Amino acid sequence: MAVLSNDAIRLQEYGVGVFERIATKSALKKAIKKKMIFVNDKVATTATFIKEGDKIEYRFDQNDDTRKKFRLKLPIIYEDDYLAIINKPAGIVVSGNNFKTVANALCQNLNPSSIHDAAKPQPAHRLDFATTGLLLIGKTSSVIKELNRLFEFKEVQKSYYAVTIGAMEPKGEVNLQVDDKEACSIFEVLETIPSIRFNYLNLVKLSPKTGRRHQLRKHMLAIGNPILGDATYFKQGLMLKGKGLYLHAQSLQFIHPKTYQEMYVDTTLPVKFNKLFRSIS
Repeated sequence: MAVLSNDAIRLQEYGVGVFERIATKSALKKAIKKKMIFVNDKVATTATFIKEGDKIEYRFDQNDDTRKKFRLKLPIIYEDDYLAIINKPAGIVVSGNNFKTVANALCQNLNPSSIHDAAKPQPAHRLDFATTGLLLIGKTSSVIKELNRLFEFKEVQKSYYAVTIGAMEPKGEVNLQVDDKEACSIFEVLETIPSIRFNYLNLVKLSPKTGRRHQLRKHMLAIGNPILGDATYFKQGLMLKGKGLYLHAQSLQFIHPKTYQEMYVDTTLPVKFNKLFRSIS
């Protein structure tokens, strides 16, 4: 049961994250359609609005707890009562309908929040299946909403490190549409080494100014410097198999939605990067 303490709002907007079993909008909509959500003891609908003092209940079979739990050790880089930052491993999706997701492993890795609107931990953004690195997680309903707002208004600065193929300019900006939407990526070459197979390999810092799907991977291919190990966006004959994608979400910078402190968190690069470049060994 949850008791609302905010102004009137549509149930579908407020309800995500309030109950442990309902972490997404689609899950909330499904529960409403199954007539499992009640507001003030009445069955709620998708048109229900709620206001301060309303009682919200999610009624399900208490004995129906046969769901398997996905066990995955996640490195925790930062955690408090409101949010957490984890180091996502390669080869796993962040969220979705699959059982094996980062989202399904969060409860086994994070400490429960003691805040009044504590919710099931929820990722605030996505990283590709093959991408490693920092992932920001919300632990309360209000913080989940605020983190979503920060990303929507581009108030989270992200930087990635990648290994790219071929000769590159020392730095530059790529402005090419992705999925018919404006997209911008900044790149800076930090080190270049010769390669018999690829001619040159570059350690590159990437700063996306927009958040389109596969933006960095598409932009690097578009300028002729695909990311090493990319099995989707590559040049014919230059795909590296068996080593994974050399793309790592290295840093996050944002204002903490509750303490208002400026947060800057970074992490070390995967070992496979260190094996190529002296500057990070």
